[in-house]
Amino acid sequence: MRRTLLPLVVAVALVAPLTQAQAPVSNKSRIGFVFKQFNVPVEGQFSAFKGDITFDPAKPEAGHVDLTLDINSLHLPSKEATGEARKKEWFNAAGFPTARFVSTQIKSLGGGRYQADGKLTIKGITRDASAPLTLREEGPLRIADGALTIRRLDFNIGEGSWRDTDTVANDVQIKFRVALPK
Repeated sequence: MRRTLLPLVVAVALVAPLTQAQAPVSNKSRIGFVFKQFNVPVEGQFSAFKGDITFDPAKPEAGHVDLTLDINSLHLPSKEATGEARKKEWFNAAGFPTARFVSTQIKSLGGGRYQADGKLTIKGITRDASAPLTLREEGPLRIADGALTIRRLDFNIGEGSWRDTDTVANDVQIKFRVALPK
């Protein structure tokens, strides 16, 4: 079930000093996105994702993130918009049920800030992606928060007449919060 994912997941790898791979705490983690339609921001989210993350803040370069997102868990403000986004012209959830991010490098930027570089695959198309994030402790969890911008057309999201960026902007901001046990 590993195909594609968003760089947001990369942040997950940076979340905790780990010697073994761990999975995000689902009820404390979130992957969302914002795009503009007719220049009006529209927010959505993915409610199902899983990952294997290995990270030690003392050795971030030894960390690794492999995050997979369930495209059918996509939700937009209306049921109709959610259904449309899962169709072939957009995410093609039937043909490409997952997205995946796999890190190739994690580095410290200092002050609890990190950058996870890797490969993001959506709709069978793989591109380089870089996710800046911050890491903090919250009770028994380590939380990685970050955001990155991708171009939807780089992943063939919005085919046919939907390639027009006057209706739906090309830039999509992915926002994530990944929680891992300490």
